[in-house]
Amino acid sequence: MKWIHRQTLLGSYFSRWLGQKSVALQDITSGHLTRYLQYRARHVQPRCGDHAALAHLVGFLRREGVVLEERLAVPEPFSVDHHVRAYEMYLREGRALATATIINYVPFVRDFLKHRFGAGSVKLSCLSAADVVRFVRYQAPRLHRKRAKLMTTALRSFLSYARFCGEVDVDLAAAVPVVPNWSMASIPRAIAPEQARQVLASIDRRTATGRRDYAIVLLLARLGLRSGEVASLQLDDIDWNAGQLSVHGKSGYRNELPLPADVGRAITAYLKSGRPPSTSRCVFLRARAPACAFQGGCAIGSIVRHHLQRSDVDTPTLGAHQFRHGLATAMLRRGASLGEIGDLLGHRHPQTTTIYTKVDIQALRKLALPWPGGAQ
Repeated sequence: MKWIHRQTLLGSYFSRWLGQKSVALQDITSGHLTRYLQYRARHVQPRCGDHAALAHLVGFLRREGVVLEERLAVPEPFSVDHHVRAYEMYLREGRALATATIINYVPFVRDFLKHRFGAGSVKLSCLSAADVVRFVRYQAPRLHRKRAKLMTTALRSFLSYARFCGEVDVDLAAAVPVVPNWSMASIPRAIAPEQARQVLASIDRRTATGRRDYAIVLLLARLGLRSGEVASLQLDDIDWNAGQLSVHGKSGYRNELPLPADVGRAITAYLKSGRPPSTSRCVFLRARAPACAFQGGCAIGSIVRHHLQRSDVDTPTLGAHQFRHGLATAMLRRGASLGEIGDLLGHRHPQTTTIYTKVDIQALRKLALPWPGGAQ
């Protein structure tokens, strides 16, 4: 039932997008599926079954005669589209990569080929290391660092494919420049303790939704959980007798945490007077029918953003992760060791926690040497 519900939601989102693009139902093609999934990937986390679900829906509509049979345009030999489709098929059938990965890679490859060959004939054998470097230098400054790194990964994949096909003799993948990724380059943006208290105080706990949201934000603020960890929290993860919480972290890692009394009371209030009847074992459920578990951390982020905006508190961001940063920063200023902070946050590597040494500006000022020329 959960899978059917997701298919229905995906179909409704696709239908809304078609309406925005003024695409009539009978004019739907496979190209619209690809473009919609690319659009969707820029706003939410893609899932492997999204393409298959939409293809199944369009196939059903074709069999019912609602959507016309598609006459696939055969791309011109040696055109950009010809090579892009061949590469996409290789990723899907030869490498069995997830649809989300293919959706992310293909646009970069198309841009690269258009940048090098324009609208003319594409001859992969004519590619050189200079072409690769020139494209990366042109494109990287226009992208966010993470997107730039994704672009270089896509290029290495495509150039390895071109060599695998025999189109290229040398290893051009090695010529793709590395996008700098400085360790701990930024300071974590943490919500201040008084700001967190203001946000919590602004939530109306007289309603069922308010009791749920209060418990969620309190978990973020008091235990520093990630959004996905809150969404996946199960009823069986709470040991009420021992006062412990078992958290499902990254890569299947489990972290046993003490359950603070105020967090326990907030969860209990929601379970008793707020959580709708459901067979789901997840602690937190959607407020609107059908009463089911959240699909992932994005839903938790939306709840946090809603209450941050309503509270009118000037926080560093509108994201949920700032509560995690805020907890770590407050613990550091109270004298907690990096090891203690890492244990609470579920960090598997000590280096991950060291970034918080940058946030205690007052302590760092005491270590600063005086200006040689004296006060100016």
